[in-house]
Amino acid sequence: MVTGAQPEEKRETLVVSWSSLDKRKAEYEELIKKKIPENTREIALARSYGDLSENFEFKAAKQMQAVLMRRKSELEQMLHRAQGTDFSNSDTTQVSIGTVVRLRDVASSKEESYTILGAWDGDPERHVISYQTAIGQALLGKKPGERVTLNTDYGMAIFELIAIEAAPREETRPDLDPTTELQEAAVAEVAAE
Repeated sequence: MVTGAQPEEKRETLVVSWSSLDKRKAEYEELIKKKIPENTREIALARSYGDLSENFEFKAAKQMQAVLMRRKSELEQMLHRAQGTDFSNSDTTQVSIGTVVRLRDVASSKEESYTILGAWDGDPERHVISYQTAIGQALLGKKPGERVTLNTDYGMAIFELIAIEAAPREETRPDLDPTTELQEAAVAEVAAE
């Protein structure tokens, strides 16, 4: 018999640095403690202006409410899936999260290095990339001496892995488990209402 129930989607854990996790937590805190309450006050004030059908302030505040609530939901889901790390236990026998990879372009012999870090840790200008990017995915699991084809600014190029080393360790450390902090924030939010 068909019940219409959807199977639960398996959510992949997001490996993230402690600093990027702290930034997302801070964004979440600002959202629930500052932006959403401010928006609630704006809606109440706009409602006091009367006729809601032609009340631009009310419509704008309600649209902002939808944006804020969507972002809150996204952050809750991301934080729930996040696993903070300092990348200290990186496997350097192959490209893995928390490693620095040195590559040589087979055609030009030019060398480049990439640091493969967590889901939220990208900084392309410094060649720090998330393991979730196309380059990160192409490199994961490769060993020194292996070749990989990567899409560059000039088209596809073949690179040989020269060396793999551990990425510099982060100095930040965990404060709380993200799920615990989310639960505390949810309880505080409900209590405030």
